[in-house]
Amino acid sequence: MTGALISPSRRLRRTPFSDGVEAAGVKAYTVYNHMLLPTVFRSVEEDYRHLKEAVQVWDVACERQVEIRGPDAARLVQMLTPRDLRGMLPGQCYYVPIVDETGGMLNDPVAVKIAEDRWWISIADSDLLQWVKGVAYGYRLDVLVDEPDVSPLAVQGPKADDLMAKVFGDRVRDIRFFRFDLFDFLGHELVIARSGYSKQGGFEIYVEGTEIGMPLWNALMEAGKELDVHAGCPNLIERIEGGLLSYGNDMTDENTPHECGLGRFCNTHTAIGCVGRDALLRVAQEGPIRQIRAIEIDGPALPGCDRLWQLRAGEQVVGRVSSATWSPDFSTNVAIGMVRMTHWNAGTELAVELPDGTRRDAIVKEGFWL
Repeated sequence: MTGALISPSRRLRRTPFSDGVEAAGVKAYTVYNHMLLPTVFRSVEEDYRHLKEAVQVWDVACERQVEIRGPDAARLVQMLTPRDLRGMLPGQCYYVPIVDETGGMLNDPVAVKIAEDRWWISIADSDLLQWVKGVAYGYRLDVLVDEPDVSPLAVQGPKADDLMAKVFGDRVRDIRFFRFDLFDFLGHELVIARSGYSKQGGFEIYVEGTEIGMPLWNALMEAGKELDVHAGCPNLIERIEGGLLSYGNDMTDENTPHECGLGRFCNTHTAIGCVGRDALLRVAQEGPIRQIRAIEIDGPALPGCDRLWQLRAGEQVVGRVSSATWSPDFSTNVAIGMVRMTHWNAGTELAVELPDGTRRDAIVKEGFWL
């Protein structure tokens, strides 16, 4: 349905930064957690080049928070993930695969530990809030679970530190990766973490409420003029080059963390209480039979990957491609695929079934490009 519009309604929410996004000339959106997420400003390739060279401000308010508060907060968060959280301290952020009772991936969020009895789970696109509420209720835990009015704003790119220092002072440069600190803006205390959905580095600012949304957006844009700041968004090319997975595209609840290459975030033997622990213990012992791999596909630029493309070895289906695009920097098509263990070794040559025919020039790579 090329050119079709999205009909607005209260089910599809604007963000505290939508006015700034529109003024910056957004050209396309997707729907993510029932909110608008920009996907293109100038063009995917122009946005990609600028992200790698300068600095961008991203409206990622769609990364909704599941807030867990109360005496059993830490216990509940540990029940959700096979990653051992016992050593996590307030001020830290952890990437935490969230699994169901079968070990299937429900989400791959970042957990933000505000205090011992207060956590934010910054989620990818899924209705995780309902699962968390169900677990809390089913186990009669002493917690409150809700979606707070918190909207992340990301600053990404090689000049991100310089821009953030102009607005928040040089102390912001001291934040370590996947840590956060508190900063004042117009009398509002903001959680700022060194994190984000790109390999270029940067920060995520957790904005509570809507009052300072546009003042913060405008302050960053004004301070960043000499740094060539632009409005931006998660970029398809850069995320595939970096192997950043997209929940709902590259993985679903049919996949375990081990299949998604996230085994290093699973401390299954020590993460006591995780609801999917028994299932994942079996997976850890036997090993996955398929796994995410980087796939390089030679030839002209591929069409948009809006469905799964089969990977074949002869007549045998051995996997599927879930995300793909042309990479200007590497002069090839870069892709993410789930490949069976019989064919996942680097250098394995495969064919890809595209909507317009077969490409017989795909090869499994050792690792991702960035």
